Amino acid sequence: MCGRIIFEAFKGIADRHGFPWDFPTPEAAIGLARAFSSHPKIFGVVFEDGGQVVGSNFLDERSAIRGVGPITVDPKAQARGAGRKLMEAVLERGKGAEGIRLVQDAFNQVSYALYTSLGFNVQEPLVLMRGTPAGKVPAGYTVRPMEPGDLKTCAGLCAAVHGFSRAGELEDALKFANPFVAERGGTIRAYASAVIFWPLNHAVAETDEDLQALLLGAGAAMNEPLAFLLPTRRSEFFRWCLTSGLRGVKPMNLMSLGSYQDPRGSYYPSVEF
Repeated sequence: MCGRIIFEAFKGIADRHGFPWDFPTPEAAIGLARAFSSHPKIFGVVFEDGGQVVGSNFLDERSAIRGVGPITVDPKAQARGAGRKLMEAVLERGKGAEGIRLVQDAFNQVSYALYTSLGFNVQEPLVLMRGTPAGKVPAGYTVRPMEPGDLKTCAGLCAAVHGFSRAGELEDALKFANPFVAERGGTIRAYASAVIFWPLNHAVAETDEDLQALLLGAGAAMNEPLAFLLPTRRSEFFRWCLTSGLRGVKPMNLMSLGSYQDPRGSYYPSVEF
């Protein structure tokens, strides 16, 4: 039930504004809901109306910073306060965390107003980018799939850039996604967690050049286009993406509640943060 509601809710808002669907099929949304519901470090809550589940929300607890979503309400039950109740439930659960973050569709003024009223602030305007970048990996770089032995180094790189580690997500990515790393001089300079599935895809790098090398290598290795959320204030990186053949799909916002540190390197967030 939750997965089908997730699909219909995101499909409805996308159709109203003329954007592509976030989930190509109901089965994709059902799979995500099933994975989140069964994960020991992801808290889930549902909202019932008349004995029927009409919405759900999740709180990712795999790192010191908590990530919200996906939050969805059945289109037939919207505008009745269910969304606010679902948000209040995960915020109560997240009390005491260093911070809580989420990513929302910038064109969805209903969710934007809700999150702002609950104390969230916009930290970064984003754009969903999709495509396979043209070009070769620069000399001196090696781009390859992430291995279990890379986890400690990647966690340290994330902590250096963001102030916290996302090791738990990377452990899961090694099981279920397609994480990549970029090395230079024998040292990992960049990683990305799920290069073709943007909702779960975050990346961290020392520099934009390191991240560009990773995207070039991952793009050449995958049979599907890359997809990720680009912070548009990183203008040079944005221009590189455009000139390399990637295209913008839709605008989004990274929002935070509590602690927030401006990243000390190159990065892009997943759909949670």
